[in-house]
Amino acid sequence: RPCMPRRRESTMRLPSGQASNPMFRGSIASLVTPMSESGEVDYAAFESLLDWHADQGTDGIVVLGTTGESPTVTAGESDELLSRAVRRLGGRLPVIAGTGTNSTATTVERTRRACEHGVDGVLIVTPYYNKPGQEGLVRHFSAAADASSVPVILYNVPSRTACDLLPPAVERLAGHPRIIGVKEATGQVARAREILERCGDDFLVLSGDDASCRELMLAGAQGVISVTANAAPRLLHELCDAARVGDAGRAALVDQRLAALHRDLFVEANPIPVKWAVSRLGLIPPGIRLPLTPLEPGHHATVLAAMEQAGII
Repeated sequence: RPCMPRRRESTMRLPSGQASNPMFRGSIASLVTPMSESGEVDYAAFESLLDWHADQGTDGIVVLGTTGESPTVTAGESDELLSRAVRRLGGRLPVIAGTGTNSTATTVERTRRACEHGVDGVLIVTPYYNKPGQEGLVRHFSAAADASSVPVILYNVPSRTACDLLPPAVERLAGHPRIIGVKEATGQVARAREILERCGDDFLVLSGDDASCRELMLAGAQGVISVTANAAPRLLHELCDAARVGDAGRAALVDQRLAALHRDLFVEANPIPVKWAVSRLGLIPPGIRLPLTPLEPGHHATVLAAMEQAGII
C-alpha cells in the first residue's frame, strides 16, 4: 500500500491523536543529567533544570538521551529520573524517554518501564556496535514499538552508532501504529526530504543535528532534539518558531547567534562541553561520569566565547 494512506490509518490508532498534534514539535532539549563532582545524580538540580526549561520556552524534554549519559545511568536512577520528570513537569512539557540500546530485549524492557512511569513518548536509537542490517533494524524497532504504549520516535545517528537507518526502512516502520517519526541526525537535508516524500506530512521528522536544524526545518522537518538547547533554550525556541513557519530571514538571524555554540559544544565528545556550559551558567554541578571526563581546560575559553556570542552569559 502507498505510504501516506498507511500513516493515516496508523494515526487513528494512536492515543489522543498524538501523531497529528504539536506535542513533539519545536525545540526539544536532550537534557543533561546533573551530577555531583563524585558522579552522583543530583535530583534537586535535575528538577530545577526542568523548571528552568519550562520557563525558557523549551517545547519538550528528552530524558536519558545520549546527552543525558544514558549508557552509564543505572536502571534505578533511570526510573527515578523519569518519575521525577513526569511529576515535576505535570503536563507543562512532553517528556520523552530515551530507551534504546543495542539489545532488542533490553530495549523492549526499558521501553515498557518508561511507559509505566507515564512518559509521553520514547526515543529509540539504532543499535550501536553490533551493526545490524536494514531487516534487523526493522525487526528491532518493531519489537520495541510493539512493547510501547506511547508514541515511538526512531533515532538515526550513524556517526555515533556505525549503523544507518535508511529511508526505505523508515518507510516500512512508518506503518507501525506506534511509530510516529524519526530523529534524523545525519544533517542531510536531502535525507529528510526523502523521508517526508516516502512517508507523508503526518510522519514527524526531527533534526538531530543543531548545526543543520534550521535548514532541515525550512525543508519540512518539524523541530529539533537539541544539545544546544541545554544552554540556550529560549534562542532555540525562537529559531524553531521562525523556521517552522518558513521565516528564513528571522531564523537565520537567530541561528547566527547560535552558530558557535552549535560548533563548539562538540570540541570534545557530547555531553562533555555542554555539561561544562550549563554548569558555567550555574544551573548544575560540574560532575560527569566515567568514561567521560570534564572538559579540558584548553577548551574552556572556546566554549565560553561561543556562549558570549550567543549572548547567554
